[in-house]
Amino acid sequence: MAHILITFHSQTGNTERMAGAIAAGVAETEGSRANLKRALDTAAQDIRECDAVVFCSPEYFGYMAGAMKDLFDRTYEELKDDRRSLKKPYCVAISAGNDGTGALTHIERLCRGYRFKKVQNPIICKGPVTDGILAKCHELGRTVAEGVNAGIF
Repeated sequence: MAHILITFHSQTGNTERMAGAIAAGVAETEGSRANLKRALDTAAQDIRECDAVVFCSPEYFGYMAGAMKDLFDRTYEELKDDRRSLKKPYCVAISAGNDGTGALTHIERLCRGYRFKKVQNPIICKGPVTDGILAKCHELGRTVAEGVNAGIF
């Protein structure tokens, strides 16, 4: 059974809607379980125990949310050499008022430090969250869950 962690931060609700759509895609994939969790409530154990993780962050001032950075700061030392976390499949979804590239660059740089494995292209929502973006998020959740279940990721 694929256990997918979707960790997010959201102040306006936009990123939470994206994360929720990803979780719904995971949940409707047979043999999969979504764990939707706020970044401030996510611990190293959550990352260690999942089969893949999706990081969902808004972009603030060209950077990821502080709560997302806090998650990386709190878990790095515990996970950096943890064999269960090496090559952990991950992907990213960003709600951006600008272009999202700054937040994406920093999240991906930190994931390389953990030695996670990027398995899907990011979803970057520039501006309001639309039904089209939510459909892409839903599909991302399904794809990650199916990839884990099939042993591809």
